[in-house]
Amino acid sequence: MKKALISILVFWVVASTGNGGTVYKWVDKEGVVNFTDDYSQIPLQYRNQVQIEELGKSVETPAPPPVSTQGSKGAKVDIYGAGEDYWRAKVQPWKKQLKEATENIERINIKINEKEEAVNISRTQWAMDRAYRKQLIEERSKYEAQVREADEMLSKIAKEAEEAKADPEWLEPPTR
Repeated sequence: MKKALISILVFWVVASTGNGGTVYKWVDKEGVVNFTDDYSQIPLQYRNQVQIEELGKSVETPAPPPVSTQGSKGAKVDIYGAGEDYWRAKVQPWKKQLKEATENIERINIKINEKEEAVNISRTQWAMDRAYRKQLIEERSKYEAQVREADEMLSKIAKEAEEAKADPEWLEPPTR
């Protein structure tokens, strides 16, 4: 079954490139290799990794068709046709994670400071507080990792948006 599918895909790629056509190739998040001859059919999140197959040659960087910076209704869009809603939706979960993780770190730091200020305690209480403090520090580390992840993703999205010539204001929360 796999051999037949691979053979069909290879035949399709060879046949379409042999006729002077252009085939776009990308790998999705499940690791599936996809092909199309219509650039607009490529999901936006994979357009930055598209390989163009022309007459048996492979080109790493995509050559997207020119797109007007005005959408069909006059709305401003990037070079791939994505608008403000797309970019805001892409950024929003990471900004939310960053905000929540930062708030949790602050909350845990307050708890740690409160425990450190309680100096005059018994030996048993001190051991319990030490275990609790260790737990808080481990929890804080988890939130710090979430902050780093969100910062990295927001940085990647910002680079993507710059390459797509998206309006930088689309990456900021709306002012209402």
